[in-house]
Formats: sequence, structure tokens, C-alpha cells
Amino acid sequence: MRPSIRVNLGRRFGALVGLCAAALVVGALPPASAAPTDTAASDIASTGTASTGTAATAEGQAGPLVIAEAENHSLGSQIRKHEAVTPNARPADVGTLATVPGMDVSSHQGNVNWAGAWNNGARFAYVKATEGTGYTNPYFAQQYNGSYNVGMIRGAYHFALPGNSSGAAQANYFLANGGRWSKDGKTLPGALDMEYNPYGATCYGLSKAAMVSWIKAFSDTYRAATGVYPVIYTSTSWWTTCVGTSGDFSSTNPLWVARYASSVGTLPYNWGYHTIWQYADSGTFPGDQNSFNGAYDRLQALANG
Repeated sequence: MRPSIRVNLGRRFGALVGLCAAALVVGALPPASAAPTDTAASDIASTGTASTGTAATAEGQAGPLVIAEAENHSLGSQIRKHEAVTPNARPADVGTLATVPGMDVSSHQGNVNWAGAWNNGARFAYVKATEGTGYTNPYFAQQYNGSYNVGMIRGAYHFALPGNSSGAAQANYFLANGGRWSKDGKTLPGALDMEYNPYGATCYGLSKAAMVSWIKAFSDTYRAATGVYPVIYTSTSWWTTCVGTSGDFSSTNPLWVARYASSVGTLPYNWGYHTIWQYADSGTFPGDQNSFNGAYDRLQALANG
């Protein structure tokens, strides 16, 4: 065989080997349209039963986050991790005519003994309905209807994940899964839970201006559907860090402030008074302990919009 023929065959054989190797590599990779693997979501899903509904995407995650039942977040759960807590905190005026004792619960409390809570003095309750756009409380019906049936004034709350989807999308998800308000004198406006990001950056990767826009979108969407503005739950520290003075909600949204101490302390920007105070994460009632800032007829007025 002539040298030139041998060279030609060698080149063709080399090219063929290269093509086969490339084919093997491509075959080992997922198609271009396949979603990247979400390791964190898989870890969370393995710890409990995943909730039904559209999965939310946590800020910094590569794909959809499945929120397992055991991993959902209760009102104030992240505040307790980041801020000082006074053990057995109890405001001096709880139980007087100027305040109304109350509580808030989530699936972590399971089926609540509502008659027992009523007999111990609780007169209002907030119940977790949703988180992001991918979690609904499986105990919601027992908790929401049970508190109402025993005589309490009740409301629903939404744990916000502003890094995942728009404020309007989360408001609509909340409204579709128990968050609606009715003027029956026994239902409080829905509450928007704004606190530290359970998955990463404190402010969910949003600037103060963007956070204001997100909250406003949720608030306006809720009001358009119900006729009332949602209550905003937050702590002064988180609000100062993530919202600051960029937006003023004090003239539209009642304030539910979290501070686990014997006094309510400084309030978030421009609110002159609080409507509800979450002062402890355990105590007389199941779940967190709360105090309404006023007499019972004012609580009824809030329920009436």
C-alpha cells in the first residue's frame, strides 16, 4: 500500500473514533430542554411528605423547590432564628380590658383543641393557609373552621417567598387556598407574613425598592379581590433591613409586629401603633402568643373591614 493511502485511511479512522466518542458523551448528558437537578429540593422532599400544588422556586435554587410538610415555615420561625428572644415573654397588660389575647397556628400544631384554647382565654386566631405558590396547610380546615366554630374571630396568613414569584401570583394563590375575607364579623383580613428568607439571602435577593413593589403588588391584588388590605406581619429589624423607608404602608395595612419581649419596642417605619403583637412563640395557647391592641369591639371592627 502506498504511503499516501495509509495516511488517508489513518485520518478517516481517527475521525470515526472521534465521532463515536462525542456521541457517547452527548448520550450521557440530559437533553438541552431538561431541567437542572435541584439537589436541595430532593433533600427536603426526602424528609417528609411533599405538599400538593405548584412547586415554588427558592432564590438561588436551580429548579423547582418541593416544600415537604415537615419543612414548611410557621409565622415567626425565621425571626426566632435571627433575633433575640426573651423566654416566657408576657406583656404586663395581657388579659386586661385594653387588649384581647390570641394565637396563631400552622400545620406544626396539627389538630388543635380549640375548646381548650377558648376556655383558656384566646379570642382570636390566625391560621397558616399557604407558603409561596407551592404549599397549602393540610390542617387548615380543622384549624380555620374549628376556631370559628368555638367562637373565635379567625383569619388566615400567607408565608411570603418574594424571591420565587410575583406578589400578585402569591396573593392569588393565597386567595384560592383559604385566604379570602368575608364581612361576617368573625373573619379577619388575611395576613402577609414578611420575614427572613429560610433559603438564603435575608431580603430574598431584592432591593428595598423591589421589595416595596412586591409587597404592594400582593397588597393591591388582595384588596382588589376582597375590598380590604391585608394585615402585614413583620419585625422591625427585618423591615428596616429589607424595606426601610422606601415604602410607607402605615395608612393602608394594619401592623402585626413580632417582638419576643415584655414590650413592643420601636415599630417599623411610619407605623404609629401596632394592631397585633406576637410576643412569644409558646405559652398558654397552642402555637404563638398574640395580643390585639384594643378592646374586643375594636377586634370586631377589624373583622368587619
